[in-house]
Amino acid sequence: MLAHRSLTGPALNILIVRVSSLGDVVHNMPMVADIRRHFPHARIDWVVEEAYTDLVRLNGHVGTIIPIALRRWRKTFWSAATRAEIGAFRRQLRDQAYDLVLDTQGLLKTSIVMRMARLAPGGRRVGLANATEGSGYEPLSRVFHDQSIKVGLHTHAVQRARLVAAGALGYALDDAPDFALQAPPAAALAWMPAQPYVVFFHGTARAAKQWPQAHWIALGQALALRGLPVLLPWGSARERQAAQALASAIPGAQLLPALPLMEAVSLVRQARLVVGLDTGLTHIAAAYGRPTVELYCDSPRWKTEGNWSDAVINLGDTGLAPQVDEVQAAVARLLDRATGSA
Repeated sequence: MLAHRSLTGPALNILIVRVSSLGDVVHNMPMVADIRRHFPHARIDWVVEEAYTDLVRLNGHVGTIIPIALRRWRKTFWSAATRAEIGAFRRQLRDQAYDLVLDTQGLLKTSIVMRMARLAPGGRRVGLANATEGSGYEPLSRVFHDQSIKVGLHTHAVQRARLVAAGALGYALDDAPDFALQAPPAAALAWMPAQPYVVFFHGTARAAKQWPQAHWIALGQALALRGLPVLLPWGSARERQAAQALASAIPGAQLLPALPLMEAVSLVRQARLVVGLDTGLTHIAAAYGRPTVELYCDSPRWKTEGNWSDAVINLGDTGLAPQVDEVQAAVARLLDRATGSA
């Protein structure tokens, strides 16, 4: 176990390997703030999928961000251009010697990335010893560990990452999660309304996780009566079609253009309220502490619910989609609290 060396001697060099997905990258942010709090002078670098580098850059505690393109590379692995990119990634990964490499994803692919990193003398590679219920953990990843941290079967995604770092560095978790997310760079967004608005993150890849369209419409119509327009982002052709249908049934609703990730983050940060399914952008809203209602229709709430802020209300659970009146009551509670009428 490493002593608190940064307080009395050279700073620790730490590398986090958490490449995806969007929500999981967000849920690993508090681990970074924990490390910084206990080791103020540590250098903390992060390996992440190239699509999420701008998001990680919003965390001011992270130093070098090393992009990886596993999703893209596996489609063209044998091409000369891809092999050259992989070589450049490996060189960048080995440019710095690390005292500690943390893999909080627990997959074979991430443990191989962990193994590729260069260790300083006495350095260690630390990861998960076991799966949590329903996770994609791969036991073979432990072959690459010098230390494996055991977590409970029902450990929240935020807590799981925090426990790996705490176990590796020898400190106790005694603070609420701090996501330390800064505002994205200011930009002129033509679609951004001048008045307060609500965002519906209605799209999800898995049909079972969807909330009935009639419920979204009823909720949107209730918000229209409050004078709050609903903004409707989308991420695929199917989601765009669903958003168009919602826009046609909700007075004042606005179908948004395709948004790059940082514009979607700006959308979240300036929203009066966010209502969304168990997806990465909903979790970003909760991480920023925006008034958020998270809807769980077919995924376990304990894994990812925003339980760190009273501005976040979590409804539903696996196979127990929330009823529209529950959601309307939660929305009213958050809006009334914001205006001081609760």
